Amino acid sequence: MAAVSTPSTPTAADADGIDLEVTLVPTPGSAALCFLADEAHASDDNDDDDELIEEEPSESVEVVMTMVDPLIASPFCTRPPVLRFVYHGDDIRTHPLPEGYRTGLKWKIQSTTPNLIKKMVRQAGFQITTKNGWIGTWGKHMTAVSFRNLRADQKVNHYPGSFQLGRKDRMWKNIAHMQARHGRHNFDFVPETFCLPGDSHLLKRAWDAAGAKGKWILKPNASARGIGIRVIHQWCQVPKKKSVVVQRYLAQPLLINDTKFDLRIYAYVTSFDPLRVYVCKEGLARFATQKYSNKKSKLKNRYMHLTNYSINKNSADFVSNGDKDECVGHKWGLQALWRHLAQEGIDTDLVWHRICDIVVKTLLAVESTINSGVKWNCKHQGVCHELFGFDIMLEADLKPYLIEVNISPSMASSSQLDRDIKGRLLRDVFNIAGFIPPACRTGTPDQSSEDVLAQDKGSRGYSQHLAQNERLKHAYFVQQYDDLLAENKLDDILLQLTDDDICMLMECEEE
Repeated sequence: MAAVSTPSTPTAADADGIDLEVTLVPTPGSAALCFLADEAHASDDNDDDDELIEEEPSESVEVVMTMVDPLIASPFCTRPPVLRFVYHGDDIRTHPLPEGYRTGLKWKIQSTTPNLIKKMVRQAGFQITTKNGWIGTWGKHMTAVSFRNLRADQKVNHYPGSFQLGRKDRMWKNIAHMQARHGRHNFDFVPETFCLPGDSHLLKRAWDAAGAKGKWILKPNASARGIGIRVIHQWCQVPKKKSVVVQRYLAQPLLINDTKFDLRIYAYVTSFDPLRVYVCKEGLARFATQKYSNKKSKLKNRYMHLTNYSINKNSADFVSNGDKDECVGHKWGLQALWRHLAQEGIDTDLVWHRICDIVVKTLLAVESTINSGVKWNCKHQGVCHELFGFDIMLEADLKPYLIEVNISPSMASSSQLDRDIKGRLLRDVFNIAGFIPPACRTGTPDQSSEDVLAQDKGSRGYSQHLAQNERLKHAYFVQQYDDLLAENKLDDILLQLTDDDICMLMECEEE
């Protein structure tokens, strides 16, 4: 996309206390095809945690609340304000939304909508509904027809085609394409992978080369929560006709207390054209419940080799943890993990930088296809946003590997640790998304007709067809990107800004 050219290295975002890393990435041209048929079968761990009814603290504690405005004003006077979301676990509450702003403020819930989201949107002033007329929703993926029917004032939490990341086979094929195009060494963060039955002959060759000590992990293409995953070491265990993914097993993982663990990293994408991604600094570390052993006799022990919470919570050895800052039990907060590793002398800043690099490169691997899906299936810009859950595992040498990407990461909350981490994550996601009260689109009770007419209709969710000069500029910078980069002339994109460029830069500032 020609409108923004910024470095791809993640830097800290300071505004408004949002605890996210932000990366803005210029995207090259889009592919001509979009595939939507398999979206319902992408990796989805929405039921990964058991959700409990959230209770208020039983102790009588006097808490002083800080009251803030229910609306966040844009720094640009012609653009409308957006709703402010707060997490009920923080000592912050919003003043009641004025009655004139509540008209048409509806949030559609689904059977999978977690309690955290229901409570948060109610506090922001939304009326909960299961019918049409809504402007916000959070749930499972949608069909192509549903995307095409979205209004300009609606916002859904998925992009058309994001199954290209959520399905394990599609994710690998997209990464493999980037390896072929840009060099394997630049995209070497996924374990060697084979998609069966098509890659059976390649797997057999790698299997024989690994010898008797080789270990592999077999996964269904589109499952979550550890369903159907097995560690194997005999060729007879490989299905002959079934469509599955087989990866080289990471047999030398980094261990803590002699147990395996993986990381759940949250990445929030507000745009794929250009790519705008926010990586949350807080996340989860999820531990296996039995001490790790590399012996073949132990390969069937799922509590030893799999780190999925949905599996290990059923172990007799499972210990829960309710404090995101404590390094106890079998689920830690990400920042608690970094502190623990730093005490062991590990350069956690370097590890984090490598993880952010994986997130950005993985999203770049699918940006072309998803952009095509958005342009083909969405009549309006700004109606899609998505929160991805990246599962990362560290080897003993601290090299991070991408295990999978969840397109519906669980927002259920079975503990205070979950509520604190996911609640603040959702608060930031919704505040960045920018939900405009319908009254601010059509004119608030205190606005004159002249003010309404002067309001910028190209902002936050409104579609603006590109003029001819904008289309020509886009085409030029997409087609000449490599040459301009080689000549150090990418900054020329700022010499003559179009209306679309300005709108996009304003959206970045607002986020």
